[in-house]
Amino acid sequence: MDFTGLITKKIKAALGERSDQLEISNLIEKPKDLKKGDFAFPTFVLAKKFKKAPFLIAKEISEKIDRSGFEKIVSEGPYVNFFIEKNSFTNNTLQQILTNREFGNNSDGQGKKVVIDMSSPNIAKPMSMGHLRSTVIGEAISKIAQANGYDTFKINFLGDWGTQFGLMIAAYKLWGDDEVIEKDPVNELVKLYVRINKEAENDPKLKESGRAWFKKLEDGDHEATQLWSWFKSVSLKEFQRVYDRLGVSFDSLNGEAFYNDKMQPVVQMLKEKNLLVPSQGAQIVDLPKLLPDENFPIAMIVRSDGATQYITRDLASAIYRYDHYHFSHALYVVGNEQKDHFDQMKAILKLAGDDWSDGIEHIGFGLITMNGKKMSTRKGNVVALSDVLDIAHKLASQQISEKNPDLKDADKVAEEVGVGAVIFNDLKNERNLAIDFDMNKIVQFEGDTGPYVQYTNARANSILRKSNYSLSGFNEDFKFYDQQAWPIIVRLSQYGQAVKRAWEMREPSIIAKYLLNLSRDFNSFYGNTVILVDGPELPSRLALVKATSTILKRGLELLGVKAPSQM
Repeated sequence: MDFTGLITKKIKAALGERSDQLEISNLIEKPKDLKKGDFAFPTFVLAKKFKKAPFLIAKEISEKIDRSGFEKIVSEGPYVNFFIEKNSFTNNTLQQILTNREFGNNSDGQGKKVVIDMSSPNIAKPMSMGHLRSTVIGEAISKIAQANGYDTFKINFLGDWGTQFGLMIAAYKLWGDDEVIEKDPVNELVKLYVRINKEAENDPKLKESGRAWFKKLEDGDHEATQLWSWFKSVSLKEFQRVYDRLGVSFDSLNGEAFYNDKMQPVVQMLKEKNLLVPSQGAQIVDLPKLLPDENFPIAMIVRSDGATQYITRDLASAIYRYDHYHFSHALYVVGNEQKDHFDQMKAILKLAGDDWSDGIEHIGFGLITMNGKKMSTRKGNVVALSDVLDIAHKLASQQISEKNPDLKDADKVAEEVGVGAVIFNDLKNERNLAIDFDMNKIVQFEGDTGPYVQYTNARANSILRKSNYSLSGFNEDFKFYDQQAWPIIVRLSQYGQAVKRAWEMREPSIIAKYLLNLSRDFNSFYGNTVILVDGPELPSRLALVKATSTILKRGLELLGVKAPSQM
């Protein structure tokens, strides 16, 4: 329940017209000492406007205010303190969670579609740790959007075109061994790619050979096309293994090559709109001239050699997606360094009269490093994502065997915990921040980790199994018994607010941090309360445990993390 909003309305009603233009909601606080109330409203800032001492204003509000929904509302010095009516609030919160499968969801986006461009690895290269962020952030935002009522359409805009494929073909023709490649296609192709880039530093002819092969590919040469198709086929098989482990799927795999025949119409459209002008043999959109106040650089659409640019392809893809999917939002989950590129693209579409471009958003994220170092396929220091998931699985397995050596399906649980740890570690951070990845920290069962949240859920499930108590029907009138339970009940009631805010901010970390806080609240309760004791308190305590597990599972699901019932 939104108590801040409720309290704001009550205070405004008590003050009448005097509350106009006052930002009441921004002033409401949560006292550190619960004995002073669940919420407090300080009246200091009203003193000058009302020409009255703060304690007198607080006294006036407490005398006039509507007390419904609260145990008591009292003034203490310059504060108005609000005490929630705990029994009815507890019962209402637990009943809603236990009986309403849609608790926390809303229908704000009903009838609207969100298109999400995410992951986008390059074919003929393994999925690296560099692809993790776009993949898991995109997947989480998709699930969060759905919880807010939107339909989502996920696009894996594969990097399957460009001069690098000419280089790859050239390297294969020079040094490729079919027998070796067939055993480990993607990794062997990467070795060839790294080799030709290194040797090209001293032999410019290798670069020329790569450009020549890419020209053949563009012209539809049979051998070049056959090799390119093979590179793509083996890459997709490798990618799918990783996506299956991450629990990620896509609605479209249309990559860069799909738009080859769709770029010329974009060039023609820009000419017809008088947006395209010649410049030293190239064709550009002169954004500095057209939008002098926006500080945009020039956008090159067609190079002097006739080749199109990335922005041309992205313009074509944006237009195609709107025409085919009629999105309300088009999200591009791409690193922060691409912000200017997408700002340019959006500005050009707007100049062309495409007002739907207002729905385009760049969902940026910070760089991920390992041990402080940036990863690069070209330089040969790439870290394969599958290898990281394997290590996480192994570390999780070791901890599970120590904590619960008789656990059934231990290997399956280790996979869910290990992979979940990698995903959660990424999503608990605000996406715009850079991350330095430390494997030894993220798979711990304690601290701000995914396994900590998963273990909390497993602990709750263990209590429920031991209780042998049926909550079927949920007819009990759940009551508030334990002071340690109050933070959990309040936190549970705020799940829907977290879901809504996570979508509004396009920020999965809001859900991750919510789950960490709920886990801490529950573990504090668990450590200070004997739950499984027969008595009138037992149904309410078990309902609280069940509700906590329910919300932990739902929240983890939004992040794409599994919630094993035993660990």
